[in-house]
Amino acid sequence: MSVQFGRWNCDGRPVEPSYLLRAGKLLVPYGPDAEGAHIKDSVGILFRAFHTTRESRKETQPLITPSGAVLTWDGRLDNRTELRGQLKAGLTPDSTDVSIVAAAYEEWGTASLARLIGDWALSVWNPVVRSLILAQDPIGTRHLYYSFDKDQVSWSTILDPLVLCADKAFAIEEEYIAGWVSLFPATHLTPYVGIHSVPPSCLVELEPGKRTVTRYWDFDPGNRIRYRTDGEYEEHFRQAFAEAVRGRLRSDSPVLAELSGGVDSSSIVCMADRILAGGTAETPRLDTISYYDDSEPSWNEHPYFTRVEEKRGRTGFHIDIHSREFFRFNSEIHCFAATPAPAARSGEVATQFEACVASQGNRVVLSGIGGDEVTGGVPTPMPELADLLAKARLKTLAHQLKAWALNRRKPWLHLLYDAARGFFPPVLAGTSKYARPVPWLNPAFIKRNRAALRGYLSRLKLFGPLPSFQDNLSTLEMLRRQLQCSALVSNAICEWRYPYLDRNLLEFFYAVPREQLVRPGQRRSLMRRALLGVVPDEVLNRKRKAYLARAPMTAISAEWASLVEMSQRMVSASMGIVEGKGLREAFEKARQGREVALVPLIRTLSLEFWLRGQRDQGLLPTSESEERGNSRYFGAPKILTDQPKTKSSAS
Repeated sequence: MSVQFGRWNCDGRPVEPSYLLRAGKLLVPYGPDAEGAHIKDSVGILFRAFHTTRESRKETQPLITPSGAVLTWDGRLDNRTELRGQLKAGLTPDSTDVSIVAAAYEEWGTASLARLIGDWALSVWNPVVRSLILAQDPIGTRHLYYSFDKDQVSWSTILDPLVLCADKAFAIEEEYIAGWVSLFPATHLTPYVGIHSVPPSCLVELEPGKRTVTRYWDFDPGNRIRYRTDGEYEEHFRQAFAEAVRGRLRSDSPVLAELSGGVDSSSIVCMADRILAGGTAETPRLDTISYYDDSEPSWNEHPYFTRVEEKRGRTGFHIDIHSREFFRFNSEIHCFAATPAPAARSGEVATQFEACVASQGNRVVLSGIGGDEVTGGVPTPMPELADLLAKARLKTLAHQLKAWALNRRKPWLHLLYDAARGFFPPVLAGTSKYARPVPWLNPAFIKRNRAALRGYLSRLKLFGPLPSFQDNLSTLEMLRRQLQCSALVSNAICEWRYPYLDRNLLEFFYAVPREQLVRPGQRRSLMRRALLGVVPDEVLNRKRKAYLARAPMTAISAEWASLVEMSQRMVSASMGIVEGKGLREAFEKARQGREVALVPLIRTLSLEFWLRGQRDQGLLPTSESEERGNSRYFGAPKILTDQPKTKSSAS
């Protein structure tokens, strides 16, 4: 995962060398392998390489195309062979990804973006027309941030130089904070007013005093896959899943896979082993890493990940996550943190992870994120029932209602109402408990940010794409927001890859009938049928994994006195985000083992510690005069939005 940075002075002033030097120093830890720069007139572009493939070691970036455009690419191109066959340029099997992308851009312009399959972020500076294009892959696995005004544009893979080299304090983006303490912020937001994120599947075109955000590609609701037999669906799934894993095994160093013992991670490891055995993987070896905590009685993963290790004949790297250390609440942040999201596991856990990747030479990590959401890990019949309602297939609807009612032991009328409720306006449909603002938030803060706190929920549309397709896109958007919150770390640098978020695999899942994925009493029905004999039966048919619950409660109990003291002098309370009394009540419930929204509670704590770090490093706005409310911390109410449209502009 290489990094890039750029500055364009729109007024024609040369970029200050001292500014580029400061920004460049912040990039060094993330790109230790090579460096490149393009500095000419009013534009300065920096690149730091972190090589993960054989071809990437031959790259020279930024790359100048024959037309004079300056292209900087951070990514992995999965359809290299296909694109080489379509392009007229003299490309070879050994051509670098960036050279293929540059040739595609030269031939097709921005229309090329929809053809680039893989994980990537791209910037293109065109000196002829004086415009900058920033773009991200459709899933949003890479980051690309930017800031702009009438005089200058800055962009970067990481937030650090945009914040620390600006020589000013940024107001905090209130909507981002609301999203962080609930169901993740919108993908175009960052914690800082004036610094934006390129949304997934979008290109941002910047010209002097003008910005246009355009969606260049989206999933096709008309794409349908229909077979006669279950076996045909299973064969197609195996092929699509194998290609998703194979593409992410493209590395000239050993690949590390997270192996939790769940179905998602175990399926990745077992499929990767089959690919390696067939000799069609580029990586020389697949290693695994597993986390466990014997103090958690409901989180006994040992029997499952060891069963996978037995099948593959190799023991992986094991890390004991002690509850108190993993959820240690540390209010002292001595270095810059770009977001409230913890950048890495702390303490001994982080040290062991670093030792693991260093000893094995791993540069790529495979993660099972997204598997539960896209393969039918949540056994709900609602998308299928809503489809039948929308298509008025009443006979089939009655049959499925009966089958699911027996499985759920719930009256079929209740299921029918739940399916129909998705079409109701939010005021009538009500709000899920997972989308309700937590009680310790300030009422005025809730009122101003209700949409973000509810996860930007919207009702299903009766006409147009099928409700299940709408639900798929809504789930994907949540995953995109989750990925957007993750932060690159400079210790134990690794490129994270997500097989379940492969674009082609997602297109397959979105095109097959919902009843293939989930059936009464059969969650992950298609996945389990297709991977029979590939993944050990004990893992494939295990019950849904328990989620960690005791560890944060234990940590809260252990840190009770300091947390209560902290709640009486909180930065987030002074900013009007939380109310100390409500937070103390939540701490008390957690300490007593009573039901409390633990994830928002932990996020609220990480937000407070992050804000303290911002304050202590002088990054929060200050004012010598008395301010009303919280206007010195938060930006003015927004009228414009960065959400992509077919044609949009802001100045």
